[in-house]
Amino acid sequence: MFARLSTYQGSPVPPEGDLAAKSEVIVQQVENLPGFRGAYYLVDRVTGKARSLTLWEDEASMLESEEPAARVRDESSQREGQRVVSVDHFEVAFVRLAP
Repeated sequence: MFARLSTYQGSPVPPEGDLAAKSEVIVQQVENLPGFRGAYYLVDRVTGKARSLTLWEDEASMLESEEPAARVRDESSQREGQRVVSVDHFEVAFVRLAP
């Protein structure tokens, strides 16, 4: 499995702000791409820093998704008043989630 980690910087997010509604729309744009395995969206409401982590079946799937993922990333960050700070790629060494 492989992962793309994107880092964003924006304005602080109010405690009552709904993060899930906006994230769901974004995920729907990439979840049907071949090899998509999952996504996480992490936010520090106080600083406005955020990260998205998308998981891909293999490196080829991750690389093939670069263009549509970049489009979604750029459009959503502009709409939300964020800037893309970095985009990194990793091989996932292991995954363990509690049952």
